[in-house]
Amino acid sequence: MKKFINEDFLLSTEISKRLFHSCASKKPILDYHCHIDPKEIAEDRRFQNINQVWLEGDHYKWRQMRSNGVEEKYITGNEISDREKFQKWVETLERAIGNPLYHWSHLELKKYFEYDGVLNSKTADKVWELCNEKLQNSSSMSVRGIIRQSGVKLICTTDDPVDSLEWHQKIKKDESFDVQVLPTWRPDKALSIEKIDFVDYILELSKSSNIDINSFESLKRAFQIRLKFFISLGCRATDHALDYIMYVPASEREIEAIFSKRLKGETINIEEELKYKTAFMLFAGREYYENDLIMELHYGCKRNNNTSVFNKLGSNTGHDCINNFAPSAQMVNFLNALEYIDKLPKTIIYSLNPNDNAIIGTIIGCFQNSTALSKIQQGAAWWFNDHKTGITEQIISLSNLGILSNFIGMLTDSRSFLSYVRHEYFRRILCNLIGDWVENGEYPYDMEMLSKIVSDISYDNAVRYFKFKL
Repeated sequence: MKKFINEDFLLSTEISKRLFHSCASKKPILDYHCHIDPKEIAEDRRFQNINQVWLEGDHYKWRQMRSNGVEEKYITGNEISDREKFQKWVETLERAIGNPLYHWSHLELKKYFEYDGVLNSKTADKVWELCNEKLQNSSSMSVRGIIRQSGVKLICTTDDPVDSLEWHQKIKKDESFDVQVLPTWRPDKALSIEKIDFVDYILELSKSSNIDINSFESLKRAFQIRLKFFISLGCRATDHALDYIMYVPASEREIEAIFSKRLKGETINIEEELKYKTAFMLFAGREYYENDLIMELHYGCKRNNNTSVFNKLGSNTGHDCINNFAPSAQMVNFLNALEYIDKLPKTIIYSLNPNDNAIIGTIIGCFQNSTALSKIQQGAAWWFNDHKTGITEQIISLSNLGILSNFIGMLTDSRSFLSYVRHEYFRRILCNLIGDWVENGEYPYDMEMLSKIVSDISYDNAVRYFKFKL
């Protein structure tokens, strides 16, 4: 029986162990998509206790606590102490056999707090005191300290077009911090014409761009102005959270009529919504191409499903699920429309539905060309899929249908500064899978080539793909 979370965790062959320890573990981390707050980096926040690091805003953990029958006051309530909340999380974690949170939590304890034991109800007091002492007294456990000791070279946050990016500007001017923190353009609110707050948001965008937005044409000018501002601060990536990648084309005249109707506060129908969103995304794609930016498309999530809880807590509280509606023909037609006019940017496609792996794998093969290695990428296993099975299935599907060696690898997609162990988790799974293939005679035992493949997927491909200057 192997020791829990030993140095060869998830590595079953000598080849996989060698690949991980001599290659993958040595590579830095490039976190090209996450949701951490740049303000906390700029101010170098210090956490007073482990609960603040682990449970503030982490809806992964909140979902599991609810599944374990924990009362909401111990999850998102303000009247309960952090120590009591921590205890409820521990009581949940010890029952979460097979869940990635069990692995991630122990990898975090080992890496950042040098705790090599098991966290459970019996050890909760010890771990609470150990972690809090280090968080409060060790210079390596401030936000910047955690980032540095994680080996992170660059972080891309997720930012709205109306954001002032003041914290990014402060970080950029701070010569004492050598990790790049770049904004990512995420214009979801400008896309969501059906939302109740759309008109209010357009007024915000008008103010931030100094453009009177009274038409779709003027919206596009405001978009361009704000995008240029993001680029001036190093933005290399854009991101869209979509229900699915739609394609319902319409004339410019139709789009202007739809936009005008919505600005007047009138309700639009589903067909009008899809026509506007298609026009918006086609325009966005062209702009990304012209500015040599990466277009990330996340889809397949049905959000805020528990209305009574949403009314109390709002979004991003752990009440989302996988959606199985994603017409692949529309995705193809959208990409084709941009390709036809030679304006298809580098694109990363993520589906929350693992059943879409093969669909994405075949679609991206239709739009590859010599302008980049795997110009159109399938994104890493994401959100509900970034566990051992989901990561393995995504890697296998991509290797079956494309060129795995060109894959840009893992991202945290997280709000937690301790989540960088997810890169280690991914790299261990990757090395183990490749080791199995070699052990089984499915690929030659060529350590020079194998090491390059692992290094590329772990770090180097993403640097080249995004054209980061490191």
